[in-house]
Amino acid sequence: MAASSADLANDGFPAPRLFSQGVSYTYDDVIFLPGYIGFPADAMDLSTRLSRRIPLSIPCVASPMDTVSEAAMAAAMASLGAAAVVHCNTEPHLQASIVRAAKSRRLPFVSSVPLFSPASTPSLSDFAGHDYGLVTERGDSLSKLVGVAVAAETSSRQAPLPVSEYMRPAPRSVSASFDFEQAAAFLADEGLDYAPLVSDDGEVIDLITVNDVERIRSYPKLGKPSLGADGKFVVAASIGTREDDKRRLEQLVKAGANAIVVDSSQGNSIYQIDMIKYAKKMYPEVDLIGGNVVTIAQAQNLVASGVDGLRVGMGSGSICTTQEVCAVGRGQATAVYKVASYAKDHNVPVIADGGISNSGHIVKALSLGASTVMMGSFLAGSHEAPGTYEYKDGHRVKKYRGMGSLEAMTKGSDARYLGDTLKLKVAQGVVGAVADKGSVLRFIPYTMQAVKQGFQDLGASSLQSAHELLRSETIRLEVRTGAAQVEGGIHGLVSYEKKAF
Repeated sequence: MAASSADLANDGFPAPRLFSQGVSYTYDDVIFLPGYIGFPADAMDLSTRLSRRIPLSIPCVASPMDTVSEAAMAAAMASLGAAAVVHCNTEPHLQASIVRAAKSRRLPFVSSVPLFSPASTPSLSDFAGHDYGLVTERGDSLSKLVGVAVAAETSSRQAPLPVSEYMRPAPRSVSASFDFEQAAAFLADEGLDYAPLVSDDGEVIDLITVNDVERIRSYPKLGKPSLGADGKFVVAASIGTREDDKRRLEQLVKAGANAIVVDSSQGNSIYQIDMIKYAKKMYPEVDLIGGNVVTIAQAQNLVASGVDGLRVGMGSGSICTTQEVCAVGRGQATAVYKVASYAKDHNVPVIADGGISNSGHIVKALSLGASTVMMGSFLAGSHEAPGTYEYKDGHRVKKYRGMGSLEAMTKGSDARYLGDTLKLKVAQGVVGAVADKGSVLRFIPYTMQAVKQGFQDLGASSLQSAHELLRSETIRLEVRTGAAQVEGGIHGLVSYEKKAF
């Protein structure tokens, strides 16, 4: 006997009903009911938008944190079809140089090999773990390349000698406009173990080796990269809301930043609104992303100011203590749904920022109306994240800190919390460590495959389809009890080994 329309109507809740009860829900609090599968998982289309005018192939964004997003992360994420937002917890010219470094290549990595002048006498430690160093006339990237120094040959010498005495001749260079497959083919065709990466105007960018090629080819095949109108990687960058940030903004635009994120823990302020209006007036060609917000009222003010994207989340990150310290914020599932339900009517994409611990959280954020998810801890600890690995209790880890931590505030991030003018600093974040995750070039493709399977179970063949199913109330949800959350995870085992892929 077929189910009646009343039975179907009472099977789960449509989102408007669930999120109108005055309850603040996190991703773990809710569960989606499965839909009808009418397509293979690989047919699921994850293409989306970072902001009004910037398309992405996959809905992932690296957070503007100083232990997450610098040049290596930006290049890797763009090569995957995603994007990174370069943090502003450094001097403006250094942030601009990070943006330029990521945009100067089409390769999915930044090796940052050292540069030496012919007269320099480098020791093994000067190679900073690299097998090679590049020798230029003045020891900088803008002077002519004259040779290659090999770390092993340096360490074998009894007395320090000028590098010009033993450097190898510079081989033919790889054009910085080459993508990975073109660069790999160049090395193979030329029979080279390594080759410098040099721009069309002669700037020395980096070095690619056969080991790099083998490493990249051991990962899942690269998809469609995120490229701007100039044919270069899409790279975003963050700024604050103070007067000095106008100078930072100018340098970032000159460096080629495709989007600017105005970075505030609470974005509904006169400071951010004034900065948005200034930026839109001075640089109308650059997409501007505002936030953070968690309510429709907050979003309304920023949309009226002219933002091209909204960053949603307040206190939901694993290292953020804003909700505990300031008693403000919102459960991330509720925040994303509420803001996205308003933003969609104004063609403003929503970035769900924070609270992402697994692929299921990504599916939930996107299905509740977000266009992308912004991740910090999910990407921290990867090879591409800034910092060096350490060993702690037998585990290989990297530092990960909240931008509201006192440690980060000493470098300038207190302006994000409007604390730069205060005599007393109050932390809204902590410093911690995360386990070595390997390369984002490996685990992001696997994560996206899991996300595709999640959308297949929902019956959504694209992000746009998921949003339509949400608005039509076809997608149904329920609230999970504590016991249901336990049941939905691994339980009842004496021991187990968990491997996602």
